[in-house]
Amino acid sequence: MNPGIVVLIILAALVLLAGASRIVKQYERGVVFRFGRLVGIREPGLNMIMPFIDRMTKVSLRIVTTVLEPQEVITRDNVTVKVDAVVYFHVIDPVKVVINVENYRDAIVQLALTTLRSVLGQSELDELLAHRDQINLRLRQIIDEQSELPWGVRASLVEVKDVLLPEGMQRAMARQAESEREKRAKVIHAEGERAAADTLAEAARILQGQPAALQLRYLQTMVEMAGERNTTIIPLTLDIVTALAGRLPQPQGTASVAGSR
Repeated sequence: MNPGIVVLIILAALVLLAGASRIVKQYERGVVFRFGRLVGIREPGLNMIMPFIDRMTKVSLRIVTTVLEPQEVITRDNVTVKVDAVVYFHVIDPVKVVINVENYRDAIVQLALTTLRSVLGQSELDELLAHRDQINLRLRQIIDEQSELPWGVRASLVEVKDVLLPEGMQRAMARQAESEREKRAKVIHAEGERAAADTLAEAARILQGQPAALQLRYLQTMVEMAGERNTTIIPLTLDIVTALAGRLPQPQGTASVAGSR
């Protein structure tokens, strides 16, 4: 046989072999069509197809991260906010992704944007700021309901990243927060004053019923005063003070008032 013909045959065989072999990576699945008709799914590894007859479309099963553009949304309490979010999704059915939707990534992004505006429009500003996890869960559930069965795409996570408030609303919320802090400070101060007054009243009641305890408290106060200053203090007991008070003459005004009674 002519060597040239042999070379041509070998080259043709190599071309056919190259056209018939397909390598599917571990994170991919291959969807094979024969004359435009679905044949099946090819698993990871080396796969052989019929050249010029079969066509394989590879689909990645890895999680795709997409950041949504900031959207201006009017909440249910008529507050205009700008919100951006991020969506994590992945393919769970390669056949539906290839057959039922032309570009599943763009479809998921548009669906997420529409769902974001719809859900936030039904929520109040306080709910958006304080219960963001519930809104994220609601977003994911709505996206899954519309994409998992018809498209074969599942949203694993939807997160609202940031909420930008108007400048006037920010100042109003800052004033409200400051007023709340002042209110709590006044309440705490009043509670402290009340507790101190109750404690002093209880101490006064105990000392009034125990003259010895009152005398000890008096002596303790004298010791504290002597330790603070270089002074000489002559302590007087309550008996001496009472006796001296009884011997002092009463003021005339007091006597005259008593006589008038």
